[in-house]
Amino acid sequence: MARQRNVKLEALLKECGYTHQELADQVNRTAEVLFGKATQCTDRHVRRWISGDVQWPWSRYLLALQEIFGRSPEAMGFVPRKSSRVPAPPPRPTRVKEERPVRRREFIAVGLAAALGLDAIPSAGRLGASDVERIRAIVPALYNYDHSLGGGALHEVAALALGQVHHALNHCTYGDRVERALYAASGDLAASAGWFAYDAGRQEAATGLYNEALQAGMLAGDGQLQARVWSNLAMQARLLGRDQEALRIGRAAVETRQAKTDPWLMALLHCRQAVGHARVGERVRAERSLVHAETAYGRAKGEPAAWLSFLTPAELTGLAGAAHQALGKHQRAQELTGAALGMLDSRFERNRVYYQLQRAQALLDGGDVEQAVDEAHRTAAMMERVQSDRVRSRLSDLRVQMRRYAGSVPEAADFIEQTRATER
Repeated sequence: MARQRNVKLEALLKECGYTHQELADQVNRTAEVLFGKATQCTDRHVRRWISGDVQWPWSRYLLALQEIFGRSPEAMGFVPRKSSRVPAPPPRPTRVKEERPVRRREFIAVGLAAALGLDAIPSAGRLGASDVERIRAIVPALYNYDHSLGGGALHEVAALALGQVHHALNHCTYGDRVERALYAASGDLAASAGWFAYDAGRQEAATGLYNEALQAGMLAGDGQLQARVWSNLAMQARLLGRDQEALRIGRAAVETRQAKTDPWLMALLHCRQAVGHARVGERVRAERSLVHAETAYGRAKGEPAAWLSFLTPAELTGLAGAAHQALGKHQRAQELTGAALGMLDSRFERNRVYYQLQRAQALLDGGDVEQAVDEAHRTAAMMERVQSDRVRSRLSDLRVQMRRYAGSVPEAADFIEQTRATER
């Protein structure tokens, strides 16, 4: 029988948030519960199951997989031989507590919900300033995780927190001053949840959350929140291929009074506008926006808002690289992106992966295929630690472009094969 890729198992990994190594580790843990001793499953075993090289795993692996996913071998995409049979589970060893694995994203969400103290948000009674501060503290804590984990791990817990804030708004009592502060806090949380959904690839959910944040910003009289949401909507429009719409939205954000009085926000807005102008071929406007961004950043003092904590010199340099890449200046883009990576703080792991992909793209577009493959390999190895559909989409696009070199550059062919599991 010809080898056939196990798309069912591949889909299960994606649904449950497992990387190859994470599933192998879970197989070993589950087998220890089942057999009383660990197996030696590795990521190589998982890759061979998915590629179809192994169509019916050994019994000890098969039983562990059935326990993990709660499905029959055939439902997991395995193909039995004539002599194959589903093995009977062994007697459970005594004094070992049976564990049922939890999906990775759900595990993160549960852990974060507890760490953030969401249960402390009142559901009845009168709300005061301390309650507002408790709600406001959620967003900075979430962004600390976002920088490393990515939005795929956070949008659900942010939505859960937002739901509890909605309940408090509708079932508690409060005065006028607290009411405005509550709307500002809930808008901040909605905008953050929208960003996480955007990063996770859930664009419809992101749009709804952004609209909610805009409404809350108007009710609170919070112009900065509204400018922030306009900026994120512009990014989303650009992601969806609506470049002119993105520029118009971004221009509206730049022209707000709040942006003009907040150099942190203005620097980011001009950087994003620079990328937008570059994407439609407006070189002079793109370069002008980059100059405006540098000028605004030079006026920034103190600490930015939590959602702007990623805006460092490394980020500005990386966005400048993105603008030059869009203008077709691949060598300059590669230099700027490399400089950004050299400056980037270790806590910004998701952004590091993003900019490593940007550098790989610049190298590829500049004709340095082998070095682009090396950079992409390093990126793929790091990507398993973050959950960002936006970043994974970029890797998928890079893989597609590398196919044209697969016949002439062995490294490109190897990269495509080794990252097949990332195909969308």
